[in-house]
Amino acid sequence: MMNYAIILSGGTGVRLGSDIPKQYIEVGKKPIIMYCIETMEKTPCVDGFCIVAAVEWQDEIRSWMDESGISKFLGFASAGKSRQHSLLNGLSFLMKTDPEEGSKVLIHDAARPNVTSELIASCFKALKEADGSMPVIPVKDTMYLSKNRKEIAGLLNRDEIYSGQAPEAFDLRKYYEIHQDMTDEEIGAVKGTAEIGYKKGLTVRIIDGDENNYKITTEMDLEKFKDQIERSAE
Repeated sequence: MMNYAIILSGGTGVRLGSDIPKQYIEVGKKPIIMYCIETMEKTPCVDGFCIVAAVEWQDEIRSWMDESGISKFLGFASAGKSRQHSLLNGLSFLMKTDPEEGSKVLIHDAARPNVTSELIASCFKALKEADGSMPVIPVKDTMYLSKNRKEIAGLLNRDEIYSGQAPEAFDLRKYYEIHQDMTDEEIGAVKGTAEIGYKKGLTVRIIDGDENNYKITTEMDLEKFKDQIERSAE
């Protein structure tokens, strides 16, 4: 029974407006993706990981890992036409690697470089009592509902609303199998990793997230991360 991880690195970084995907931008003398790769490498409860990435970036990623002495890398899966298609490619890779029941999988975004070993361990630990787990952050602002983006249609109870993060963890076989009766269109419409688990009847435990585990999506996020790395190097 093994604990695997999938690092999703198929994004194009369109919203950031960069010439290259955001996860390959260099910060602190190394590409952003290497921060989470190095965390996976040093986390004792991660037995191995695969990376889902566009073919044209795979040799470059491998060279970065070779320079850092990464030993837990299992291989690449190809990026798909949507995030969930990419994830399914990663799941398929791991199922071929370890088809036995009982193994677990952690799913993380390459653009979340501040993930910690403690958070990863908490995700896996929560699987002792559930099929899946995900870190969440309580919503601080008052939450309103608008169905037409023009007028308020309702007030939501913020005490019952959370903002989800990655990584999310699942029983590998159970999470893989819930895709089997879905159409290609349904897979492409999935917005979040835990969404499909919840809708398909898997129990998903929420755990405390980390405010610092933000995703680099905008230029402001990138500048924030650069500032953190510069301050940590002082």
